[in-house]
Amino acid sequence: MTADPDAGAATRGPAANAELALLLEVAGTPKPGNVDRRRDFTDLRFDHFLAGAVGARPGLERAAAGAPVGEAFELAVEGMSEQSGGNTQFGCLLLLVPLVRAAAAGDLTRERARAVCAGTTVDDAAGFYRAFERVDVSVADPPADAEELDVRRGADAVPALRERGLTLADVMARSADGDAPDANAREWRDGFPRSFRAAEGVLADDGPASDRAARAFLDLLGEAEDTLVRVEHGPEVAAAVRDRAAEVEDLEAAEAWAEELVDRGINPGTTADLTAAALFVALERGLSV
Repeated sequence: MTADPDAGAATRGPAANAELALLLEVAGTPKPGNVDRRRDFTDLRFDHFLAGAVGARPGLERAAAGAPVGEAFELAVEGMSEQSGGNTQFGCLLLLVPLVRAAAAGDLTRERARAVCAGTTVDDAAGFYRAFERVDVSVADPPADAEELDVRRGADAVPALRERGLTLADVMARSADGDAPDANAREWRDGFPRSFRAAEGVLADDGPASDRAARAFLDLLGEAEDTLVRVEHGPEVAAAVRDRAAEVEDLEAAEAWAEELVDRGINPGTTADLTAAALFVALERGLSV
């Protein structure tokens, strides 16, 4: 009997596709500055990401079942964090949870994803803030007039959220603007334009899915500054990394640069988040693995 190459895509549900997207993202090689299947950091390894993806599955399943986004995200982050490396996929899950919720409701479209985000509540925002207590996440400092809303305060910031009546969509909108705009927050605000555009590239590409993931990562990195690089190293380094990525012609050329960024401690982690989201969209739209 000949196996149908598309059978897996037809039978996997959104939660399984999201878990697979997390696995394919970290398996993509090379991803300059990031952990991949050939590169570990001193205290964060490839196997931590595998464990994080598996641990996140219950939260992804909760999202697919129609649970509130904040509840599903908090559970996914809780499970993801149950490995010894620390934060592996917080940002990925921030994008994947609403996308899974949207995909479970019908064909995955930007309009459906935008509606899921717009429908979030103050309770969803509270779940998002509580999730910050699970892992150490690098974020920009809040504006001077919003220190009580600093996400690094975790549950301690929830009373201020409730006092202001801020939904999770409101929180993302605030993070999408300002002096240090967050790329993931912009995806939430704008209906995931970069994720869906990168998914089209993945589907138009050929070869193993993990190679497509690596090329999608490079394309995304070359089109915009990476938020995490900007937060940790400043705008000049972020712009230089973006410009260098745009000049990389293929995966072979990316190999040496991958080692250089790891040696310099420059980690374009937000681009990895967007890559995972793009892979999920591509899987939902028929990417065969």
